[in-house]
Amino acid sequence: MTREMPPVTPPGLRSGALAAAAGVNLQTLRYYERRGLLARPDRTLGGHRMYPAEAVTVVRVIKAAQRLGFTLDEISELIDVGGHRHSSAGLHERAAAKLAEVEARITDLTVIRDTLRQALDAGCDDLASCAESPECPLPFTVLADTKAGPG
Repeated sequence: MTREMPPVTPPGLRSGALAAAAGVNLQTLRYYERRGLLARPDRTLGGHRMYPAEAVTVVRVIKAAQRLGFTLDEISELIDVGGHRHSSAGLHERAAAKLAEVEARITDLTVIRDTLRQALDAGCDDLASCAESPECPLPFTVLADTKAGPG
């Protein structure tokens, strides 16, 4: 009769292995630890950080959220919400707000793009002559009036 040995849990990932698996550098891991985005790992007797395997997912989630436009402060709040097992309303509300912010930026960028195309089509050679021309598509006079204020 053979005795089955209990499964041995892997000791974890050292910093370099975690960084490589998550596609970040070591400084990013340290920064996430300082910010509280990544839990401080256990250490070996030799002082090496040993992260649990789930840390790869956490770091990948942080990077994905950054690519979606979330700031690290916003990501920290989202991680806190998820860690406390709140409803998904926190993520839903934050994602809806971020989507509205992105759509507003897209609208602004579309106006900028269209105005720059008009400037190119108008053949403006320099800002001074373009600003003096009635055909100038660039809103210099409107911007100057709004910045200067009354008086």
